[in-house]
Amino acid sequence: MSAPLIPGVPPKNWLTESILVTIFCCLPFGIVGIVNAANVNAKFAAGDLAGAEKASQEAGKWTKLGFWIGMAGILLYAVAVFVFGLAAAWGGSRMN
Repeated sequence: MSAPLIPGVPPKNWLTESILVTIFCCLPFGIVGIVNAANVNAKFAAGDLAGAEKASQEAGKWTKLGFWIGMAGILLYAVAVFVFGLAAAWGGSRMN
């Protein structure tokens, strides 16, 4: 017996994006995004359209938040490497 057909299109589930954010950017926020993304299709299949939309919005929020925090961390790391590398090079040249 097949599941009853529910009219409409399921909301975006953000699963792919959440997985990529988890791997490359920010693990904790990516995991929250994955959990919410998994709930989108389950709630839609159960007929809870409002719950599926809410889960989609939450998944998108946490995925975007994790992405931007991850990008800020990478940027700060790059600046720190540049500044400390420049300071080490400048300090090393003054020793000679």
